[in-house]
Amino acid sequence: MNAATGSGPGPATGICAGRVVIVTGAGRGLGRAHARAYAAEGAWVVVNDLGAGLDGSGSSGDPAHGVVEEIRAAGGEAVAHYGDVATPDGAASLVTTALETYGRLDTLVNNAGFLRDRMLVNLEEDDWDAVVRVHLKGHFLPLRHAAAYWRTESKAGRAPRACVINTSSGAGLSGSVGQGCYSAAKAGILGLTLVAAAELAAYGVRVNAIAPAARTRMTERTFADTMAAPVDGGFDAMAPENVSPLVVWLGSDAAGVTGRVFEAEAGRITVMEGWRPGPSADKGARWSAAEAGEAALKLLSRAETPQPVYGAR
Repeated sequence: MNAATGSGPGPATGICAGRVVIVTGAGRGLGRAHARAYAAEGAWVVVNDLGAGLDGSGSSGDPAHGVVEEIRAAGGEAVAHYGDVATPDGAASLVTTALETYGRLDTLVNNAGFLRDRMLVNLEEDDWDAVVRVHLKGHFLPLRHAAAYWRTESKAGRAPRACVINTSSGAGLSGSVGQGCYSAAKAGILGLTLVAAAELAAYGVRVNAIAPAARTRMTERTFADTMAAPVDGGFDAMAPENVSPLVVWLGSDAAGVTGRVFEAEAGRITVMEGWRPGPSADKGARWSAAEAGEAALKLLSRAETPQPVYGAR
């Protein structure tokens, strides 16, 4: 099957009809919801999942295989990829799978991740390295290999209409108590998104990020009360499927935005405005320590109060 020919199975309609989409960490939770939503909108989906445990240990092909079977049972088209996207070989084979199976790549959704929560005084270096590796490096490497393909296409005169959607978190925007390594990695993803949007625009690639709030393996334990499903059959605000429509739109030709960050939770979408200059003072010469302190306090009195850190009491 070759998507470049415009033929093959799957829905003929939808805002992503005929697009080839990679979703990492798509065996469960948000990734599974995204993969199914893309397929329902006509995309051909590469479902990546290492099948690791909540702490990143182990591997299994069952989660990715299961989602592929769900998509095919619904009349869509998907293929599984079981590699570790935080390794060069795993990320390279992920993009290769899309190209060899469907003939091209249009959208990359970086979503893979896990948790090893600790307060900073108890956080081991190995836990820090593991979380930063899967979240931040696991975004960088697939992005790098996809970008190399799109650059080649652009230079050959086949201008791509490509999209990347990265997955950050409220923890990356505001911090989260007990999640120092996770918050740092998710904040790093925001910086990577802004740089990639600027660098890849010349090749016809748009890059955005989401900060979702939904019930997943990573959140249903940490925030058990707020993530619980309703018992009365009402709107399930924390269902991961609530986030996917925005992700699908961002990965379609309909979205003309790049370099932006969106919060998505329940039925709410918020454009995040990020760091920007606030109150400022310029002496025109070097401050003394006392003068700098006095100036800083005056500026803080005029500045907006920052959002509280997640989990703070």
